[in-house]
Amino acid sequence: MRIDEVELRIIELPYRSPFKTSFAEEREKVAIIVTVRSEGVEGYGESAMDPFPVFREETITGALYLLREAFVPDLLGSGCEHPEQLTARWAHWRGNPMAKTALELAVWDCYARQQNVPLRTLLGGDRTEIPVGASLGMTTLAATVDNVRRHVEQGYKRVKLKIEPGWDIDLLTAVRAEFPSIELTVDANSAYTLDMMPVLRRLDDFDLHYIEQPLHWDDLTDHAVLAKELRTPLCLDESLTSPARVKAAIDLGSCAVVNVKVARVGGLQAAREINDLCVARGVPMWCGGMLETGVGRAHNIHLATMAGFVYPGDTASASRTYARDIVEQRLETTDGIMPVPAGSGIGVTLDRAFLQEVTQSTEVVR
Repeated sequence: MRIDEVELRIIELPYRSPFKTSFAEEREKVAIIVTVRSEGVEGYGESAMDPFPVFREETITGALYLLREAFVPDLLGSGCEHPEQLTARWAHWRGNPMAKTALELAVWDCYARQQNVPLRTLLGGDRTEIPVGASLGMTTLAATVDNVRRHVEQGYKRVKLKIEPGWDIDLLTAVRAEFPSIELTVDANSAYTLDMMPVLRRLDDFDLHYIEQPLHWDDLTDHAVLAKELRTPLCLDESLTSPARVKAAIDLGSCAVVNVKVARVGGLQAAREINDLCVARGVPMWCGGMLETGVGRAHNIHLATMAGFVYPGDTASASRTYARDIVEQRLETTDGIMPVPAGSGIGVTLDRAFLQEVTQSTEVVR
């Protein structure tokens, strides 16, 4: 596979409404949209890091530099026979999984389009639709209950609430009073410590499907301690940055559920390895989201067709997040079910006129 050129485009796309978690309030998506061109065919990828290191340590500026100076020149110089080779080839550049993934996704998409097959076929996924849940940010108690009601009525298969100390027990009490039997989870985004064990134990009272990333964003050992203290299963997100970290977390007992965010774990090849590990070990997985545009969302949908993704993921309707997306296809659910985009590759094409409106800068490396 010869690579002719790579386009690196910075976009800023406003959210419909602010999205608040325990570590930040976001009002827009800032992302690198990567286009790989090979023998007349284009493929698209999307970055997941933030402008500042609030989720993990990577940033837009740092990723752009590494793409421009390292990963893209290597790809242009050597091409690749298959995109599955890139993870190992770039391993000598340590870390930076999100920067690597932005480019790797575009290569996978381009390769699948050249083969005239859907991306899910290359990944080994055989489903044409996937169940999805909704992730709700922090607002007010009344607004949250109303928001849960709206998503339950729309058929979403799971509701996830963002929590932090002081925004937890009263919230869950109110939601469970109205919705005693829905599949409910919480995501703390690392807001708690083991010193808060009395509050953490109270989370067991709310029949949660799992508790996501309650402790430090890079921790495995404290989560293993906490897992023994709670009846509710733990799920890890920020702490799982590679197949090796997922294996370590399972071996230590740090989590019983795995959230796979393709950018956080280092790309689609890494996600395939995690899928195989979790299937072999009987550990359920689900596909996490980073409020992606239609490019990243389409990749996530194809990823979630693999056998290990047994719980509803975060790949909900794009219209929940954006008034207008940068792709021409509508990525929307019906009764909590998301169809996999049809066609080759990830199955979406760019809305070029609107994309230009939200573009901050563009550079092409040949």
